[in-house]
Amino acid sequence: MGDSMFNIGDLVTRKSYDNDIIFKIIDIKEDIYVLKGVVVRLFADSPSDDLKIYNSNAIDDFSPEIDGYRSLERDGRILHIDGDNEYLEKCMNFYKKNRLKAYGVYVDENNLIEVVNDNLKKYNPDILVITGHDAYYRKKRSGNNYKNTSNFVLAVKEARKYESSHEKLFIIAGACQSNYEELIKAGANFASSPKRINIHALDPAIIAACLAFSDKNNNIDLIKILAKTKYGADGIGGIITKGTMYVGYPR
Repeated sequence: MGDSMFNIGDLVTRKSYDNDIIFKIIDIKEDIYVLKGVVVRLFADSPSDDLKIYNSNAIDDFSPEIDGYRSLERDGRILHIDGDNEYLEKCMNFYKKNRLKAYGVYVDENNLIEVVNDNLKKYNPDILVITGHDAYYRKKRSGNNYKNTSNFVLAVKEARKYESSHEKLFIIAGACQSNYEELIKAGANFASSPKRINIHALDPAIIAACLAFSDKNNNIDLIKILAKTKYGADGIGGIITKGTMYVGYPR
């Protein structure tokens, strides 16, 4: 069962990473602890001697004020499909707080493609969020260096079969360290992660909320929207999708 110092459910940080991210222990396999970011969409594992109990009560309560976005023109419907139930709940609370029409669907990343079409038909959203967990494995030699990007890519392509216009259906896709370029190529308006960094659990929801409040007749203010997320343009990028000109940021 491993080191009795730590139990499932404990909050911990990793010494070798300067204790930068708060994780919850979700499983223990011999002496390897399986960790899940409390507010960052990340799974990791770690031996017990690298772990340190997190004692503070201060869990990041990042939840930006986006009311300034509210325009009379638009109040888009959001469909949020998430590979993580706890993060989905955080996002749903965020939508509710901002009085947005949002529908949440929890499904394992491997089954994303199977639920996209039915839910698009059912909810007919203006904005689709496809997220969950991902990871970029720098050490992997064989082809696919991403844990879940391919699942997100397939789901985005599926959604684009349903609605090909980037203006009728905004798609926000990806999680921590996802392959940004592949997701944009597949048809996402916004995607993570240009710099392959971790993103905050709420980041995709923040983008969705800003889009829901944006005036349909104007260009979306890409820089301003990205600035509302926790890690800005390093974490999520996108394309301006009004008219026929698509301008990407970051390039």
